[in-house]
Amino acid sequence: MPLTPPRIKLLAIDDDPQSLELVSEALSANGLEVLTADDPESGLELVRRERPAIVLSDIVMPKMSGMELLSRILEVDPATDVILMTAHYSTDAAVEAIKKGACDYLTKPISLAVLRERVGKLAADARRRQRASQLDSELMDTCQFEGMIGRSPLMWEMFAQIRRVAPHYRACTVTGPTGTGKELVAHALHRLSQASGPMVVCNCSAVVETLFESELFGHVKGAFTGADSNKMGLFEYAHGGTLFLDEIGDMPPSTQAKLLRVLQNREVQRVGSLTARQVDVRVVAATNHDLRAQIAEKRFREDLYYRLSMVEIQTPPLADRKEDLPLLERFFIRKFAAQYKKPVESLTPRAQILLARHSWPGNVRELENVIGHACMLACGEVVDVADLPQYMRQGMAGASLQAAQPTNADGSLSFDEQERRVIEEALDRAGGNQVHAARLLGITRDKLRYKIKKHSLR
Repeated sequence: MPLTPPRIKLLAIDDDPQSLELVSEALSANGLEVLTADDPESGLELVRRERPAIVLSDIVMPKMSGMELLSRILEVDPATDVILMTAHYSTDAAVEAIKKGACDYLTKPISLAVLRERVGKLAADARRRQRASQLDSELMDTCQFEGMIGRSPLMWEMFAQIRRVAPHYRACTVTGPTGTGKELVAHALHRLSQASGPMVVCNCSAVVETLFESELFGHVKGAFTGADSNKMGLFEYAHGGTLFLDEIGDMPPSTQAKLLRVLQNREVQRVGSLTARQVDVRVVAATNHDLRAQIAEKRFREDLYYRLSMVEIQTPPLADRKEDLPLLERFFIRKFAAQYKKPVESLTPRAQILLARHSWPGNVRELENVIGHACMLACGEVVDVADLPQYMRQGMAGASLQAAQPTNADGSLSFDEQERRVIEEALDRAGGNQVHAARLLGITRDKLRYKIKKHSLR
């Protein structure tokens, strides 16, 4: 039996009791839980306590203007959809309202049909977000694989490849841009291989060239200046397990030759020793370089490349699997909310749009840093655009209605006409692509479709 969806809360704030009664009667039948307040302070207290999804507020009220109330509501809960109402229409006020974050601006006397239509659309959006949030929470468990998260075809294909390869591989190469989780793949291969020994990590870019052989193969006492005792190398330490060679492309050519011999013979010889020791080690090599290009430039041995890359696993960049963004965002929000002991639960639609539009050159590692930064700054349960790092907010060109304002707008235009022209210009700039136009406007595609229908645009 399907669960009854939770009722969406709407708060109406107006110092006119008749207006509140009218709004309450008109909207209660829409499956909404309608709350009312006859002054801004009481309304703000209800916002803090009840967290309504939609607020319908008059602009001209004693003690606090609707514009100031709008700002304070969005400080409490940036995810709230706020509709402002006024009996004294002003184009400048309408534009300012949209700039400050209002989602609509209505002129009194309000047509009840229009009010029901616009509030109904916002309520539908809120229910859709609730369902999406619940679905993401359920998917979190089913879409995790050995510490990695993804539901995109690229990630599921990679997960399947890891499962098939893990029980059998002796050497494997993991390629992909920085920040895509190559070390997580190495850990997954190690765990699923059921190796009896440990997983040992060597960052090839951090080892001094003259100490590479000693680090990998070990040395005997007196082998060189400073060798005061025998030392076990990483290969011996990883016996029975896995050695992860991160950034293999930075390994010096002289060490590459010795590594090739170890892979071929399964034995290591400590520096300064005449005795070889047998080792049973799986090797996972990772790189963000093009090893074939390095081979052409004589910086990487071709025979070593083929020895390591009998199996090659590619980690996809985040830009190629944007459908995984909501899950990753939720995962990192949970992680940092627990780490910082804060009640952060989600992102506002505005913040989600901004993250979805970003190209993510730093991949998942960059996303983790961005969400960590935002959770640290967030004051309530949601992360908003203001909580994101400065460099992301600077890339917000076109993220709100005012960013796409028509250049020929004048004071005689109604708010609806201004909105119509804004949408027309955004569609024109996007070449008619509704997804791109919605991103320019900083709204969802569904909301854009609603506005296209509202203004009878083609």
